[in-house]
Amino acid sequence: MRRVRYHAHGGPEVLTIEEADIPEPGPGQALIRTEAIGVNYVDVQVRRETSPDSIYFRSLPATLTGDVVGTVEEVGPGADPALAGTRVAALLEDAYADYVVADTNWLIKVPEQLDAGAASMLPTVGAVALGALRTGRLSKADTVLVTAGAGAIGHLAVQLAKLQGAGTVIATAGSPAKLDFLKELGADLAIDHTRSDWVAQVRAAAPSGIDVALEAVGGEVLHHSIELLAPFGRVVAYGASAGDLTSVPVTSLFALKTVAGFSLLAWRTAAADQARADLTELTRLLQTGALHAAAETRLPLAEAVQAHRLLEDRAVLGRLLLVP
Repeated sequence: MRRVRYHAHGGPEVLTIEEADIPEPGPGQALIRTEAIGVNYVDVQVRRETSPDSIYFRSLPATLTGDVVGTVEEVGPGADPALAGTRVAALLEDAYADYVVADTNWLIKVPEQLDAGAASMLPTVGAVALGALRTGRLSKADTVLVTAGAGAIGHLAVQLAKLQGAGTVIATAGSPAKLDFLKELGADLAIDHTRSDWVAQVRAAAPSGIDVALEAVGGEVLHHSIELLAPFGRVVAYGASAGDLTSVPVTSLFALKTVAGFSLLAWRTAAADQARADLTELTRLLQTGALHAAAETRLPLAEAVQAHRLLEDRAVLGRLLLVP
């Protein structure tokens, strides 16, 4: 089978296709034949990070994470034999391959009629979008800001905020195509974050302040998101795509503002029942079409280098898929 590895940190060109034996599932695991792989932007940061002090640093040789959709071929000792033949989705640390091995405790059963692109949203991006909104304690009629709104997580967060009763959803993106995309998804206002006055535009649209901000960029954008909060407003930071894991001055919170971080793995540990219920809810929303999953960019697994180039160029709307 084919798998993707990298043996040096650097640009997309360090990704290499290797031949390997099909792995054997261990205790409590399942072997999955891959149908599609949802690619995550964080792997761009991990792939190029050379400093051992960074949270993005990985020792070499390294694998790539992703959200795999596929069919269970066989299970290991202690796993439910009935899983064989089941279509599933899972978040994996070694995802770019024709066959993968996954622990069965967080496998998501995928309805046959659900498109692979939509199914790839379940393990990570959908779960993060919904979990971050829950962490932000979204209430009816709240004003919500979603930074990086046209990304894999952001485009779902925009829709989920509206579905949960947000009064106004403001989203940011960096190109005319992405701004149009956000409006099609139901954003009440789409703002170009490359403009120097984007903060003023948000403030003009929400003069009383933002109630909930979902923040994925980090650095200066995180600081501006805090500034834009209304009294008792909440920022939920779930990423730092700009690469700047900035600190937050305590004085910026004195005006009755709150900043929380969101990690999917921490969410699964601290609120496992809710995390599982979220997956059921997301599956229902995707099946019924209430939630639109944009996975318009699909490339063969052999073009993993090109996939990472597109991510680095911010040229993807929604989700990018690799297909074996």
